[in-house]
Amino acid sequence: MTETSPGPATLAAAWGVHAYTALGIPFALLQVQALADGDGQRFFLLNAAAVFVDATDGVLARAVRVWDVLPGFDGRKLDDIIDFITFAFLPAVALVPLGLLPESWAMIAVLPVLASAYGFCQQRAKTEDSFVGFPSYWNIIVFYLWLLDAVPWVVAATLVALAVLVFVPIHYVYPTRAVFLKSVTVGFGYLWGAAIALLAAFPQAWWARPLGFATLAYPIYYVVLSGFHHRRVVARPPTGPGALE
Repeated sequence: MTETSPGPATLAAAWGVHAYTALGIPFALLQVQALADGDGQRFFLLNAAAVFVDATDGVLARAVRVWDVLPGFDGRKLDDIIDFITFAFLPAVALVPLGLLPESWAMIAVLPVLASAYGFCQQRAKTEDSFVGFPSYWNIIVFYLWLLDAVPWVVAATLVALAVLVFVPIHYVYPTRAVFLKSVTVGFGYLWGAAIALLAAFPQAWWARPLGFATLAYPIYYVVLSGFHHRRVVARPPTGPGALE
């Protein structure tokens, strides 16, 4: 029995999903232009748009089953390239133009890029329910440092500490896959994401700084939850070949 080739509509839908994922590239170029103009607000709004695409393209890919329709095109590789640019490279580039680091400290920006390059190349950087090592949330880190007017030494110390944590094999919660408190994490995450988008749109509002501090509740929750999650993961009995030897 021969397999039926996908029809034109199915092929168009699959390529459409890949085109949607690829929107991260023009968003990245527009972010570069925003940095050239010294416009932090526009930079982070565009970054938020790119993150939205990244958060939603997987749902579309599963619905269309792109891996079955277009087995010769690796959408995950495309996604990884865009993720590296969006979550690691551009936030590092932004540090000096947005005044978070003086030009004489510019090489500190190399740390998150190098650490993330290592993380993206690790086969076990992601498991079924974890990120192993500090995930590449550099865009979020840089956004908070910018919004809350962090002084350069705080910025530098934060980058160094988190770059080191990329190499420490702690299991951080993968919010949409980890079962433990998943509904709370995802629901809280949607509220937090909406607040972050609002802050990116109105960073100079009188309420932006207080709201920025208030939204730190979610990252704190995430770190604490990841601590419990890590303990649960390392306590699991080994599985796979040789587990019962």
